[in-house]
Amino acid sequence: MTVYPLPAADLKGEGMTSQRARDRLAASLREGGIADPRVIDVIRNTPRHHFIDQALHSRAYENTALPIGHGQTISQPWVVARMTEALLERVDGSRGVPQKVLEIGTGSGYQAVVLAALVPELFTVERIEELLRQARRRFRQLGLTNVRTRHDDGKLGWADEAPFDAIMLTAAGDTIPSRILDQLSPTGVLVAPVGSPSQQTLIRMRGDGQGDFIQEELGPVSFVPLLGGIG
Repeated sequence: MTVYPLPAADLKGEGMTSQRARDRLAASLREGGIADPRVIDVIRNTPRHHFIDQALHSRAYENTALPIGHGQTISQPWVVARMTEALLERVDGSRGVPQKVLEIGTGSGYQAVVLAALVPELFTVERIEELLRQARRRFRQLGLTNVRTRHDDGKLGWADEAPFDAIMLTAAGDTIPSRILDQLSPTGVLVAPVGSPSQQTLIRMRGDGQGDFIQEELGPVSFVPLLGGIG
């Protein structure tokens, strides 16, 4: 597992208070059904306040989504944990580690940091240039070296780095874009919210190794829409 330092804000006295808050958040994740201890430990050790505006720092470790500007949000920690856990879970129920992962929708960078602590290689695509610039700065401050970023239309994925062992979408469309599915390895796993703004379901798709996908529904969620183009 990757170990990364806390940002300077923690080292200047914020750390003790925020660590207690992180511990409470970790406990709430366990109570909410998150079972993978690796995921819980990473979220406990990730300074979520570092990914939001300072005015919202007091709410950083609440189990809720928060605005990050440009009409986007940082996801609820439970949802981040559930999606990460679903991505790591093998067909037989054991806990695996995909080697090469693609994230569509970098946003604040929070989900990317959680993934990067658990997988060897993470590729993340963001369509809004200003959000990606901020996320890159956070990755540098946290000392991450296994994350590659791209400013592009997320619906296109990252074809020249495919195939990926796992793909995660952090925005919801009516369907999974075929270009993204084409970039999943034959036995890979994809986790994504799917549906309309008023009714979305978290799904997991697993390749059977022969060109078909087995789909599971993991429960209701609420995400910003998956948009094309760049901004």
